[in-house]
Amino acid sequence: MAPHATLVTLALGLCMSHSSHAFTTPISSARRTVGPLLMASDEKPTKTLTSGKKEIAFDEDAGRFFETSLDECIPDEEYCMIDETTGKPIRLTIEEKERIFLDSLQSYYASGRKLLDDAEFDLLKEDLQWNGSQVVVMNRKEAKYLAAMQAYLRGKPILSDSEFDTLKAELKEAGSKFAVSTEPKCYIDTGICRVTFQHDNFRNNLLYLPAFAIFSLVWLGVSFELIEPIIRINPVILIFLGSPFVWAGTNFVTDTFLFPGNYVAYGPCPSCEINNRVYFGDILGVEGFSKQAEIKCPNCKTDITVQRNTLRASTLPKV
Repeated sequence: MAPHATLVTLALGLCMSHSSHAFTTPISSARRTVGPLLMASDEKPTKTLTSGKKEIAFDEDAGRFFETSLDECIPDEEYCMIDETTGKPIRLTIEEKERIFLDSLQSYYASGRKLLDDAEFDLLKEDLQWNGSQVVVMNRKEAKYLAAMQAYLRGKPILSDSEFDTLKAELKEAGSKFAVSTEPKCYIDTGICRVTFQHDNFRNNLLYLPAFAIFSLVWLGVSFELIEPIIRINPVILIFLGSPFVWAGTNFVTDTFLFPGNYVAYGPCPSCEINNRVYFGDILGVEGFSKQAEIKCPNCKTDITVQRNTLRASTLPKV
């Protein structure tokens, strides 16, 4: 038995030495083949990925990602604003670029005045297209609306006043950014600030909740007393069967007695941009605003006039 044990011991020793050599040799050779580290700042990034407040660039030559500053703007590749004090380009957000694009279009078609030259406008439009902005894509009605505005300024209108108002109302109902200006604008010559409010569907529907709850309970009580002795029905099915009657009664009582002519709108103050709400209609027989509402901003105390048909909110002219 002793010779066999000696042979086994020698075999294990040889395996251990070969395995140790096999593991150490590649590591040492790998250490010798490592070259100098490449700094990402020395190479020009070829691909970028923006997320949140940081931008990640990928360097294909170095094969690594690294952070870049969002304050750096490349005028040849994107639309930039120039700082008047330092003369350096400033990177804008997508929302800021969209506002400049819309202002440029409306200024050109409404007054014929160019806010940007052709090269800057083309660069801005291309930048927004690459960023997937929907503002640069106009449908047929929006193009017709801008063409009608330009033709009217030239003295050759292509639409009558009623047709233009109908077209503008359709664009407002569709939420078009060309016909609805949700950002306040102020005019230096008159001092008037204007903005377009929006319909508050959520709060408008809440006005029907009291009558709906009362009619639902009445329907459940009456139907349960009349139908329960004949056949047992799930209350959920009873509510579903009576929903047309409940909804009809809710609309009739709310629109006739509780809140006649109700309409709720909201939007920023044209002066300080604090959110404001206005209610058109009567409340339990008490007359309210009908065609025009005059409210006061709770923040800046500015008097605001809101038109119901257009939801156009404006401040009073400054003397």
